[in-house]
Amino acid sequence: MSVRPIQALAGWPGPRRRRLIALLAATLLLGACATSKPPRAAQSFAPVSNPSALLAAVRQAGAHDNSVLQVHPLRSAGVSALVAQAHAAATQADYAGAARLLDRALEFEPHAPDLLQARAEMALAQGDWTLAQQLAQQALRRGPRFGALCARGWQTLAEVARVQRDAATQAQAEQRVAACRRSDPPPE
Repeated sequence: MSVRPIQALAGWPGPRRRRLIALLAATLLLGACATSKPPRAAQSFAPVSNPSALLAAVRQAGAHDNSVLQVHPLRSAGVSALVAQAHAAATQADYAGAARLLDRALEFEPHAPDLLQARAEMALAQGDWTLAQQLAQQALRRGPRFGALCARGWQTLAEVARVQRDAATQAQAEQRVAACRRSDPPPE
């Protein structure tokens, strides 16, 4: 037969029981006093006034980069079709639709740096700064250290930093964009 905690207290001597109850009450009161709203984090999602301008800046960073050999992955026809549909949706400024299509493509190729970067660009266009930053960083970790994809990744990070008014991070990311165009890989 099990003894319930409250019934177990009934068997304790009076002064000891009162001290235990007082200690529990003080602990609960102090715990309630210490509870407050968590500090407000930096805004990670905000409406974008001109998503086309953000995307143009990112894509311009990778445009006309003939400094290195560009390698395009072999992929299934299904994933290629999803990517083409996503590109068409983004061209029509349907960034949410493009994001959904790229998410489906990433289900099949979750580590493809070009897909991660394309999805980062859609997050940027939607104003989801945290997701754009995370995906661009993943694309940079998995992708080439120089060339167009590298430049687009760092430009995405520069745009996120600019919108968040982080001048130091923006300047570092812009330096890395320039380093992606050199023949030698940028320093780690």
